[in-house]
Amino acid sequence: MDALNDLLLPPAKSTLAHQTDTLFWFVHLSSLALTIGLIAVIVYFVYKYRRKSEDEVTPLITHNNTLEVTWSVIPLILVLVVFGWGYKVFMDQQVVPDDAYEIKVTGQKWMWQFTYENGARTNGELHVPADRPIKLIMSSNDVIHSFYVPDYRLKQDVVPGQYTELWFNAKEPGESIIYCTEYCGTAHSDMLGTVVVHEQTDFKTWLAENAGGGSKPEDLAPAEWGEQLAQEYACATCHSTDGSQMTGPTWQGKFGSEEPLADGSSVTVDENYLRESILEPNAKVVQGFPAVMNTYQGQLNEEQINAIIEYIKTLK
Repeated sequence: MDALNDLLLPPAKSTLAHQTDTLFWFVHLSSLALTIGLIAVIVYFVYKYRRKSEDEVTPLITHNNTLEVTWSVIPLILVLVVFGWGYKVFMDQQVVPDDAYEIKVTGQKWMWQFTYENGARTNGELHVPADRPIKLIMSSNDVIHSFYVPDYRLKQDVVPGQYTELWFNAKEPGESIIYCTEYCGTAHSDMLGTVVVHEQTDFKTWLAENAGGGSKPEDLAPAEWGEQLAQEYACATCHSTDGSQMTGPTWQGKFGSEEPLADGSSVTVDENYLRESILEPNAKVVQGFPAVMNTYQGQLNEEQINAIIEYIKTLK
């Protein structure tokens, strides 16, 4: 079984992954055995009951009670086994342990944001301790997304206007990829993230260092921090910095320019316009671009907004 997993499946890095894998292989291998058996019976019948002469007459065949019961009972037993087994796996994945550490997950086009119990906040990276249950409470700011970690065998829709939940326990330190598996727009395939699993003591240190969140690192200038924030908040998914065409207007040479708007007016790209575009992105939509940007109200504080504006100013 381990050899098959290594060959065909991602590594199993959560405590519940092996349950899903075992059920997966039971369904597929039993289906394969039945398929091979049926093909063998068909080939045998084709050979045994082939017409041997021109005068041969096919005998009248009515039914066989034993055969009919057999081909009804065996599939019924298999279906009941898979149902009961699958229900147990499902319940194990739904019932969250009492000592689980809770993390808030927010999905929006096109990034994952994670908020921790002490106020720490990350974008694109989910930091968790090894060998401890983690409960994710998830919601969306815009459309339906889907949180999927192949290494953990976990997938759950993230829906606007309500919370969905899942839990996992990562066995060992390491990293795994997070995907969005519900089509959510033009940059859907770029909505990736990473689960970073720490040793428990290292996780406590990481939490302490990132408590509160949103403060500028002491070793970074505002523009450098703004560049970092633009990556963390997936701004680069829609706005290029080299003049190339993307979903949104390029940031290259934008500051100080006159920008034509969709309503026929124009605006000077200054600090006030950039701040408004971050907090109320659809108030002034640039001509030729769709009104698809989400608001960052409640996500970026004033210091972070100022840093991003300083970064845009440097893109001559």
